[in-house]
Amino acid sequence: MLLSRPAARTVGFATAIAAFAAQFAFGQNPSSAPTPQVMSTGTGEVQLSPDRATIIVGVQSRAATVAQATADNSRRQRAIIDTLRALGLGSDQIATVNFNVSPEMQYPPNQSPRVTGYVVTNTVRASLRRVEDVGRTIDAALAKGANEVSGVEFTSSRADSARRAAITEAVGHARADAETMAKAAGGTLGQLLEVTSAFEPIRPFEATMARARVAAAAPTPIEPGQLTVTATVTARWAFVPNR
Repeated sequence: MLLSRPAARTVGFATAIAAFAAQFAFGQNPSSAPTPQVMSTGTGEVQLSPDRATIIVGVQSRAATVAQATADNSRRQRAIIDTLRALGLGSDQIATVNFNVSPEMQYPPNQSPRVTGYVVTNTVRASLRRVEDVGRTIDAALAKGANEVSGVEFTSSRADSARRAAITEAVGHARADAETMAKAAGGTLGQLLEVTSAFEPIRPFEATMARARVAAAAPTPIEPGQLTVTATVTARWAFVPNR
């Protein structure tokens, strides 16, 4: 359900009414003079509840050899992926986003650097179609050996309809400001000459989570909050002076 934020603030700016007066001040033929115009900008905002979530889950393993670190990492990450599938996630909802093998080094004074071990990191992205599943998915991954949960990102499948609603609200605010300016200048709005929109993409809410070394003892609480869609519209109308 879309929740429209009440009375978003709008900004109106300069009219071109001066052009109408100038054409007479310099004896210019009104029929050949530039058409006086009114220009304004309006902003609309719509809030909506997120219904999608993405979790980044990782396993970091350390061992004396690459083979040992890789074996431990693969075992734990496989258990995590199998658990995600058991929770109902399909192949299109699970993707590896990082795999890295790096040596751990020591730099003794007056000696050559030496390798003391290896670190293997494997990170997957789990895309959830229900925000209600975020907490239990994190808990299940931690229980199977995950020791990194780098973030939770909330988005919405209704972003397009929210954007259009925000544009509609922005146009209404721009026209209301333009009508006020035209009336104050002694006239009314004429034909719409131009309208453009600028859409501010939704910034997904992100909850950053510290590295977890043990599975959580209690269910992980998650609050998705609200997302805000913002649209800005700039429009120009012809100015019609009162006769």
